[in-house]
Amino acid sequence: MTTSPERRYTDRLEEFADRRPFLVDLALIAALMGSGTLGASLTLPNADPPGDDRAAVLFLGVSCLALFLHRTHPRVTVVVNAVCATVVIAQGYLLTPLLLAPVMASLYWLATRTDRGTIRRYGFATMAALTIAAAVSDSMDQVSLLLRTIGPFFWLLLPLAAGTLTRLRRAYLEATQARAEHAERTREEEARLRVTEERMRIARELHDVVAHHLALANAQAGTAEHLALANPRQTQQILHDLTGTTSSALRELKATLGLLRQTDDEGAPLEPAPGLARLPELVSSCASAGITVTVATEGEPQPLSPGVDLTAFRIVQEALTNVTKHAATQTAHVRFVYDGPRLLITVTDEGPPTAAAEPSKGFGVMGMRERAHSVGGELRAGPRPEGGFEVRTALPLQPSVSGDEVG
Repeated sequence: MTTSPERRYTDRLEEFADRRPFLVDLALIAALMGSGTLGASLTLPNADPPGDDRAAVLFLGVSCLALFLHRTHPRVTVVVNAVCATVVIAQGYLLTPLLLAPVMASLYWLATRTDRGTIRRYGFATMAALTIAAAVSDSMDQVSLLLRTIGPFFWLLLPLAAGTLTRLRRAYLEATQARAEHAERTREEEARLRVTEERMRIARELHDVVAHHLALANAQAGTAEHLALANPRQTQQILHDLTGTTSSALRELKATLGLLRQTDDEGAPLEPAPGLARLPELVSSCASAGITVTVATEGEPQPLSPGVDLTAFRIVQEALTNVTKHAATQTAHVRFVYDGPRLLITVTDEGPPTAAAEPSKGFGVMGMRERAHSVGGELRAGPRPEGGFEVRTALPLQPSVSGDEVG
């Protein structure tokens, strides 16, 4: 964004004034003293000047000295300048902007440093006093009363308006800077939150992929070892399924890591995210590990959003993985119920109660619950009174924007 030369010079002057306030004040007040002294020497044509200039110089000097207090006591500065200017005008000096320069400067600084109420009280009181002094002064007897009063009124109104505009501009710049700082902090917090959420998502995905396939591979290898001598044909089939399990694990890991390495400019196609369409493959892999899985569906199947479809598959996958790893049983049941806008999923096993609580000690149940909450659903997992372990989740057919739980 370009900046005009006038704006650059103004900004530099303000920066210098902030660094060297006394030098700036000294230079300005010296100029105002010279202006006031010059104004005291002016008279109208054919008019007699006041008799003694020393009194005017004295009052102008007092008013200019009072200007040094404008940063800390702007009200006192205005009062002193108003009194001095009123006395000088009453002595018969010609009322000009040069003579009013010190009091105009005090009004400007008052408007930049105080509130509206203070500006109205002190500003209008000063304008009234000087206007009355101009009306009764004999320095402009040949000028009409209207012209003698309207001039000081507008001269004194000018610094009040300019000071108010300066104060509003400073307030606007401060508010803009505060909003920019707040926006920057908000962006940083949102970035940290997105990074944390992404790390959790990646951790869940890798956990589901690695834990499931390694658990199946371990179960398949153990079953093959047990049947190696008794049933060589079944052992060969299990080893063939073990190869498919490890290959599937490698494909999913490659897809996950490829997604992490992919930049926005790369458009290489990735393997689609798994969903309930791969449930038969999951059931088959569990069967090769010695776990018989039955699947039941109630209600009319409804299309799921990609996120909910992935979540449902990963929850079923993790629940069956826990059955393979922890449950002392060879049977598991998966039940889908399409209930209006929700999909209810229940995964149970028939293991003994002693082994049922084991899955809750790891990251599996926590990861399933986080997945359900991420799409606006809920999940409950725990041992069943009659034995075994149950995972029950309710997911919306379309992900919830607010992330509230579905009852």
